[in-house]
Amino acid sequence: MRRLAEMGGVGKSFKIHTKFNRLRLEGSISMQQINNLSAKIAKYRDQIDASIQRVVSSGWVVLGPEVKRFESSFAEYLGASHCVTVANGTDAIELALKALGVEKGDIVATVANAGMYTTTSVLAIGAVPAFMDVDFDTQVVTLAEVKAAVEAGAKVVVVTHLYGLAIPEIREIATFCADNGIPLLEDCAQAHGASMHGKRVGTFGDASSFSFYPTKNLGALGDGGAVVTNSAEIAQQVAQLRQYGWSSKYCVELSGARNSRLDEMQAAILSEFLPHLDQGNARRNEIAERYRNEIKQPEIVHPRGNSDAWVAHLYVIKSVKRDALQQHLRGLQIASEVHYPIPDYKQPIFKNANTDFHLANTERLAKEILTLPCYPEMEEHEVSAVIKAVNGWVA
Repeated sequence: MRRLAEMGGVGKSFKIHTKFNRLRLEGSISMQQINNLSAKIAKYRDQIDASIQRVVSSGWVVLGPEVKRFESSFAEYLGASHCVTVANGTDAIELALKALGVEKGDIVATVANAGMYTTTSVLAIGAVPAFMDVDFDTQVVTLAEVKAAVEAGAKVVVVTHLYGLAIPEIREIATFCADNGIPLLEDCAQAHGASMHGKRVGTFGDASSFSFYPTKNLGALGDGGAVVTNSAEIAQQVAQLRQYGWSSKYCVELSGARNSRLDEMQAAILSEFLPHLDQGNARRNEIAERYRNEIKQPEIVHPRGNSDAWVAHLYVIKSVKRDALQQHLRGLQIASEVHYPIPDYKQPIFKNANTDFHLANTERLAKEILTLPCYPEMEEHEVSAVIKAVNGWVA
């Protein structure tokens, strides 16, 4: 773990690489994508149409009954007291950090293998990211790294339940942070529904952030996010921060606020998808189990995770010959992806500030990880095609 020097003039323009991963035809050969949203839309078309019509008929488009309904249902599902929806998952992280008291110049501990999302939020506040390494096997943070970050001066700790895996030591991390007066934010963008010790992730820390990007385990048909907490004070702060800092209409009380509201349409659609979340997670685990049992490749290490602690948001394998495997799969029309190829501290925006900084496991993982297709609407013959393709690779 290391504190980064404060960045001046960090670029405000980030190229957002979004993929809707629709089924694509190339000649007569269908490309097996990482995720097929068209299949999901077709499966739930009646519910989607009904929710859209409900919103149109109501006349409410922003912060209306559908938002309240979903916030209540999602909080109940998680076993939390409050859910405050926002425009996207990155806003959820930033506004949660502000509600936890993070200000310009404060040190915020985070991992560097989770796609830059938390780091982007930290930099937007003007705070300083301090990067923790992860366990090589689980690919998530450890209690030892959190302790080191706090000892080095971190004011707030952000932990990420990556790829759908509940952090094995999340209870111990939460206890340590509470005992030391350090606010803990759980990033649950990839772990909707995962559980540890009989509790859903997102309920261990002081607050948690969720993304409802379309490819998430619980995804909308547009962007969306939420902050979940058991603190009425934190919930109230986030509710104000998402709407200009208002304490009442047109009365701005909080600084650092913005317009970040989940619209009624997306809230209505999420309410339709929420009852199917556990079933979808179970299907993801079925696919993961087939991969684990049927892919017989000595050059591949399968991800850890089973039962309620893993909701298989992504099936991420490891191989020291990753690039060759990816090229092989591409030749067989099997899509794969690297989540994520660049550790945060190596991103171009930092220029040469971190040339002497290294996290061994984070950097090794960036060179070895590869994501295989895994989503609830995936058909058995598609799963079999991926297995056959991987097993056909001659390393």
